[in-house]
Amino acid sequence: MPSLPYEDRRRVGLILPVPPSLKGGWGDLEIKSEAGKLKGTGQTQNDDRKMIWTIGGGKGGSGKSFITANIGVCLSRLGARVILIDADLGGANLHTFLGIFPPSLSLSDFIKKRVSHLEEVLISTDIPNLQLLSGAQDLLNAADAKSVQKRKLLRSIQGLKGDYVLVDLGGGNALSVLDFFLMSDGGILVVTPEPTSIENTYRFLKSAFYRRLRQSVSSYPVKTLIDHAMDRKNEMGIQNPHDLMKAVRGISEEDAKRIEEEAKTFHPNLILNQVRSKKDIEVGFSIRSACQKYFGIHLHYLGYVVYDQDVGHSIRKRRPLVLENSRSRAAQCVTEIAAKLANSYQKSRRSESG
Repeated sequence: MPSLPYEDRRRVGLILPVPPSLKGGWGDLEIKSEAGKLKGTGQTQNDDRKMIWTIGGGKGGSGKSFITANIGVCLSRLGARVILIDADLGGANLHTFLGIFPPSLSLSDFIKKRVSHLEEVLISTDIPNLQLLSGAQDLLNAADAKSVQKRKLLRSIQGLKGDYVLVDLGGGNALSVLDFFLMSDGGILVVTPEPTSIENTYRFLKSAFYRRLRQSVSSYPVKTLIDHAMDRKNEMGIQNPHDLMKAVRGISEEDAKRIEEEAKTFHPNLILNQVRSKKDIEVGFSIRSACQKYFGIHLHYLGYVVYDQDVGHSIRKRRPLVLENSRSRAAQCVTEIAAKLANSYQKSRRSESG
């Protein structure tokens, strides 16, 4: 497959003005803070502010675990404290991408109360600043955990100490998966430019969006209305959030305002994986436009990763691609996306500090 020219990637606005991976290695990925000090020199933050990103979207096979592992490595190489969480409960394999054998402790030990604190399940990796929390491989029904267990797990994840927490979600639209996706500072959808993957992504995004709206309202009739709206063949003829808003106003103006505010603040991200051509790149823009038109959702096209045979080689060697071959095309794409995420973290900290 011919490599996508850098000029084309710059033209569609998916990468940084000067890609760090083409400027001579990891040192150029350092991000400057407001005071001019370098973030990425092993410094730790003075507070517990962190960014939580959940990586999901539709069924399995889109490359979520590959993206999660390699972005995590990139961020850790900046000197930031990174925690990777394998929340694919019942099918955990994130450890394999990091070259780690199945850990003796996993999320199942916390869910089953074998350990009291989630920190006890964290394991260190051979990569400095990078820790792993492995999924519940032996707890196949963990995805259907009771709501009280799920809330406890979500609170514990939010309480972990680190700069970045990346959560690798399982496939499908189960309520547990949706709740994990919605708990983050920014949910990231990973999709391939294939019709089935795109359709699954739309379905996942709609489910997550309506789930968030349902959690924001207090009226039982409105909650029931949202449940019915999930069925595109619903008797009320609700086909999109605009139709839903009109129907909610007939029940509760207060809840209608809440839904409107939630819609304004729902800004998921998109990564297009296994891109083979310029036409594939445009798929990301098409998805973004469709989400705005039909859902009223502002979807951020975070970037894309080209199809690269080196990806398969690195997986078979159980070593992250950005370490195995940092100059490969796919590794460069992942590095650029990681730099964008690091920049968004710095931006959020600056806005909080005034």
